[in-house]
Amino acid sequence: MRKVISFMHVSLDGFTTGPNGELEWAIVDEELNPYVDGLFRNVDTALYGRVTYLLMQSYWPTVLTDPDASPRDLAHAHWVENTSKIVFSKTLSRVEWKNSRLVKDQIAEEIASLKQQPGRDLMIFGSPRLTHTFIHLGLIDEYRLFLNPIVLGGGIPLFQDIKDWTKLNLLEAKAFQSGVVGLHYQAIRP
Repeated sequence: MRKVISFMHVSLDGFTTGPNGELEWAIVDEELNPYVDGLFRNVDTALYGRVTYLLMQSYWPTVLTDPDASPRDLAHAHWVENTSKIVFSKTLSRVEWKNSRLVKDQIAEEIASLKQQPGRDLMIFGSPRLTHTFIHLGLIDEYRLFLNPIVLGGGIPLFQDIKDWTKLNLLEAKAFQSGVVGLHYQAIRP
C-alpha cells in the first residue's frame, strides 16, 4: 500500500518557516541534494497546500527554460513537472500547472482512495498548514524531517494543537556536514 510522507525542513525550535514566512534559513546543499533526490524515486504524487503550490508553480516551470539552470535543478524540474500534483485548498478555484488537480474537501476519503491505488508513495512537500490537517486526520505514515541547526524564535510550527500522543519509530538518522540531521520516522498506529 502507498504511504503518505511528510517532507519538511524544521528548525531546532520546531518551526517550518520564520516569523514572516521565511524559508531561506533551510540548508540545501551539494551534500543534501543527492540524498533528497533519492527520496523522490519512491514518490509519484506530490501533495501541496495552496501557498506551497503557488510558490512551486511560479518557480519550477521557469527552470525548464533557463539556460543557466544546473543539471540537478533541471532534472528536478522535469520530475516535478511530470509527477502528479494534488493541491488541497478551499480558496483556490482551479489549478493550472501540468498534472495538477484540486481537492477542496473530503481529504481523508481522497487519501484513503489514493493509498489503495497502484503506484508509489505520496509526499507532502513543505505545506505546514496542510501537514497540520493531515496530522489531525491521522493521515501521515512517515515523516522525513530535515532538522536545521538554527533557532528561529517564531513562525509556523511543525506540530500545532496536538491533543493525542502519536508514537513514532525512528527508521533512520543521518547527519550531514552542514549540521542538518535527516530524520526518518514511521508513525505507529494503535
